Amino acid sequence: MTIQIGTRIVRRTLAEVLRGIEGAIPRLVTGLLFAVIAYAVIRLLLTVVGRVLGAYYSDREALVVQLGVTVIGVFLWFGAALAFLKIVGFGDIAASLGTAVGFVALGVSYALSEMVEDTVAGVYLLRDPDFEAGDRVVVGNTEGIVTAIELRKSRFELDNGDPLVLANRDVEAEWTKRAATDEG
Repeated sequence: MTIQIGTRIVRRTLAEVLRGIEGAIPRLVTGLLFAVIAYAVIRLLLTVVGRVLGAYYSDREALVVQLGVTVIGVFLWFGAALAFLKIVGFGDIAASLGTAVGFVALGVSYALSEMVEDTVAGVYLLRDPDFEAGDRVVVGNTEGIVTAIELRKSRFELDNGDPLVLANRDVEAEWTKRAATDEG
């Protein structure tokens, strides 16, 4: 009697497992098909975005293009990952993950607010035709020649030859270009 009960339990359990696997196969196939299509579409979109931004921005602003493609790529891949989870039957996990990442992103953006401010100011400086490498500028009480403009910082050479590196948020807020007649 006990063996028969044990055998029935094992059979029912195996039958349930097999039904579960059988029910999951269409979702997994659909998920894999979605993943392949999403991969191709996202790669294509990122290539197009890179070319469009590359045509809009000059070679000097290649960092801006790279940043734009990276940010768009992160959003697209994250969205595809959440959609994949939903397709294969993990919609609750996808919703929780989306919410959690939103809160984490909020905290990270607050923690990195100065870096984001530097990057935004760097994009403005890179786009500004009046602020270029080789220009003599005054930032605050410091005067020097711009040697490099990067996304987060700008580099200067002071009159005594010393290098100076400033955060772009500080430069963008208060720089003044010296006219050629002022260089004396």
